Amino acid sequence: MVLFWAPRILCIAFAVFLSMFALDVFGEGLGLWKTILALVMHLIPTWLVLIALAVSWRWEWIGAILFGALGVLFIVVFAARWTWQTYLLIPGPLFLVSVLFLMGWLYRKAAI
Repeated sequence: MVLFWAPRILCIAFAVFLSMFALDVFGEGLGLWKTILALVMHLIPTWLVLIALAVSWRWEWIGAILFGALGVLFIVVFAARWTWQTYLLIPGPLFLVSVLFLMGWLYRKAAI
């Protein structure tokens, strides 16, 4: 039961964490439409995580692949921009969710 809920809850918490980074658009003093556009742009990573979660909820093995790919995508897109701690903070949970989905899928497959 823990292997079923752990990746899902962690993923939802991670999506909330990512969404907090989008709040900085309200302090930039932009107009209404530019603020909305900036908010939509800042929420793209959150939507990617939530779409991956929606697919992974049913097919855990796909979740293992998707979350691993999202972690690699972050590292590739933002290569050498930040310190190593940042790379633990953002793609780290993605890789953890990927491993948890893989473990849940393998455990369920072995139980059948």
